[in-house]
Amino acid sequence: MEHVYPAVFCANSDGSYTVTFPDLPGCVSEGKTLANAVSMAQSAVSQWLGYLLDKKQTLPAASNLKSVMAAENEFVSLVRAETKDRRAVKRTVSIPAWMDTQANAAGLSLSRILQDALTEKLQ
Repeated sequence: MEHVYPAVFCANSDGSYTVTFPDLPGCVSEGKTLANAVSMAQSAVSQWLGYLLDKKQTLPAASNLKSVMAAENEFVSLVRAETKDRRAVKRTVSIPAWMDTQANAAGLSLSRILQDALTEKLQ
């Protein structure tokens, strides 16, 4: 699911940027360059929203971009972030009987192995 939140980018004296999000109190990010700050901001929002979803909390509404104020060394921009639906889904898979026997004997979780393998393949 895609989300867009306004972010306040503060230019630091060393050329780096600090990024805060008025709608996500405590969510802060930094970047050594503007491009890095944008990337880090997207990651921070995604993780922040993922945490809220894991805790079954309602995601805050995004403020109107025009209502967010910036100081002299700041500017406001939108940051897009994605969250993944982490609910478990049942799927039927087939494996050879010998693999099932050995996996059970080894105490392996086929769900965990499949999730790990798919995560690696999809990255």
